[in-house]
Amino acid sequence: MNRPWVKRALPFIIYILFIPLYGLIKPFASEETVSITSLMLLLYCVKIFAVSLALAWFWKSYDELSLPAFNFTNLLIGLAVGIIVFAFWIRMDWEFAAVGGPEIFDPHVLTDGLVYFFIAVRMLGTSVVVPIFEELFWRSLIIRYIINPDFTSVKLGTFTWSSFIVSSLLFGLEHNLWLAGILAGVFYNLLLYRTKNLFYCILAHGITNFILGVYVIKTGSWQFW
Repeated sequence: MNRPWVKRALPFIIYILFIPLYGLIKPFASEETVSITSLMLLLYCVKIFAVSLALAWFWKSYDELSLPAFNFTNLLIGLAVGIIVFAFWIRMDWEFAAVGGPEIFDPHVLTDGLVYFFIAVRMLGTSVVVPIFEELFWRSLIIRYIINPDFTSVKLGTFTWSSFIVSSLLFGLEHNLWLAGILAGVFYNLLLYRTKNLFYCILAHGITNFILGVYVIKTGSWQFW
């Protein structure tokens, strides 16, 4: 547990391990019952809590999360990258560029109180928790581990073609919309090379997910959630 790679991989692993649980519930989702939907909500809340707990436990070990000196240009670039990735994401939901069907979960079959609670937890999870653990895993661990298994000896933002291409591809394959995911991985990687700081990648990722969340809520495009 004290190994640097474990501390950056464990939150991601915890998140991924919940996928089989969703798979077990999916056959019953066609019933559109409140009980099934409530269980999906409960699983998401437990997942986000478990990941947040792991992040909090290892937080002091994440030296790459230290805030950078204020740089207005990098801040604007981070915001721009977040918006650009969102714009591509909702336009690249082509059938050939997707793996399987999206997990469409419309919370409005719940009572009003639970709907608001789910949306609040989901927005917190997707806009804050997910960007932190995914950037720690992909942009801090994987992209450097490909260069050297002793990844902490590799300066953050070090470029090699192999680490750039492989990490971008793997990041894309993590997502249902794999082509949009690959493009997102490319943009977030380029942002890391430009700023040499993980904060801006987390910011951009958070902006993408936050705007996507607002878009989903406003349009009812639950397939993106």
